[in-house]
Amino acid sequence: MCYVGRTCPAFVSITKGVSVNARFRMKRKVALGVAALVAVTVSAGSASAAPFPDGNGSSDHWGVITRNTVGSPVAALRTGPFGSFGVQGPSARPPYGQGSLGIETADDSTSLTPSSEMVVFGNEVDFYGAPVLGLNQVGFRVFQTSENVSYGGAGNMPNIRFEINPNLTGAPASTYSSMVWVPGPSPVVDRWSPYLDATTTGRWFLTGAAATVTGCTQVAPCMFQQLKTALNDGGPQPTIYTAAVSKGRDSMWIGAVDGLRFNRTVYDFEADGVKTHRVG
Repeated sequence: MCYVGRTCPAFVSITKGVSVNARFRMKRKVALGVAALVAVTVSAGSASAAPFPDGNGSSDHWGVITRNTVGSPVAALRTGPFGSFGVQGPSARPPYGQGSLGIETADDSTSLTPSSEMVVFGNEVDFYGAPVLGLNQVGFRVFQTSENVSYGGAGNMPNIRFEINPNLTGAPASTYSSMVWVPGPSPVVDRWSPYLDATTTGRWFLTGAAATVTGCTQVAPCMFQQLKTALNDGGPQPTIYTAAVSKGRDSMWIGAVDGLRFNRTVYDFEADGVKTHRVG
């Protein structure tokens, strides 16, 4: 055998060297093939075991969902807001990083009825097919202003919105509904709020036939656990199409949202993109 630092014996032929190299290449190809198969298997298993994104990194699939947006509102990743003036400490800055999702909607700017705008900033890729009943942590932080309260009252707030397939046995032909969280009033104004927990505060409603069957309507919304119980009616499990932050169609609102949480992942809205952080 030939070792580094020694002279290889003369009787080691070129043919033998080619044979050794060929065997090495064959073993290497087999090893790479096995590694690739393992990677695919692990990836498939992880997707099945963890239907919601979970961990640190970034997500490139966030943006304005154009088909659900009405008028010419704004939903843009931005730096800040910092303040309002005179406000200091943690509530004077975005809760994660330096940025947030800035939202602006008008209450009377279209020729439609109602004439108000609507904006939906979300993700149509990463949550597709995820189980609705698998949601156990949902919420965000909001920059609410006193002006927004004057425009539409203390309940003038942005929403969390899921498009879902409700899969209800009581409405088998219905394959689409919006599942919307209406938060209660922010506990503070003109600064960043603490975390607003959508599983314990505010109310949820469904749209379409799913609202009628479950009783979770916009007029008579439900608590989160009530909603999940109503959707779990013995048929196929309800699944998610999209997940988003939305505002409209109601009062004018100009503010910001950050720290959107689904289960163990917080979505940190920054001017250069959406980052993800694992919590819990």
